[in-house]
Amino acid sequence: MRPATADDRPEIEALIRARADWLRDRGMPGWRRLHDLAAELAGQAGGTAPVWAAIDEEADRIAGIVSLYDQASPLLWPDEEERNEPSIFLATAFTDPAYRGRRIGRLMAWWALDHAHRLGRRWVRRSTGPYPRLVEYYTKEQGWILVKEAYRKGRKAYGFQRRAEPQPHLPELGMRLGIGVRPPS
Repeated sequence: MRPATADDRPEIEALIRARADWLRDRGMPGWRRLHDLAAELAGQAGGTAPVWAAIDEEADRIAGIVSLYDQASPLLWPDEEERNEPSIFLATAFTDPAYRGRRIGRLMAWWALDHAHRLGRRWVRRSTGPYPRLVEYYTKEQGWILVKEAYRKGRKAYGFQRRAEPQPHLPELGMRLGIGVRPPS
């Protein structure tokens, strides 16, 4: 994992569009909006948003991206005291469909848990919209705890959290997946 730069924007945009096409081809919701937002989301790299890239070092390409913010969504964490707990908010996580089955999303989530721990944070939080398959994936496959539910514009949103903690298996796991997961210097 490394901070994404402005030079990464075209590759990130292509990755997000590939993910949108993957969703479309499987009849899954949200693909059109994601396709339309690809350039805007990619434009955050190297700017004010803290975008991180999972790098396939052998192929010298980005396998996934994630943004990490200092505060969770006020929709799901409306209580200011709770929102200001030492945490990071994992957002805009996308993986390249070419890496399907290699668990890059899980690897990035575990990296975020480790990264937050090294920063002295207590929690890593994340959310998703009304996508039951993602709720199931986050809870059953990645170990997130569903702690919040809210509605925005008639759509349900879900909030999850996990304790920030060391993930000593990351370097070995990353090597098996062929993805760089060294801690940032």
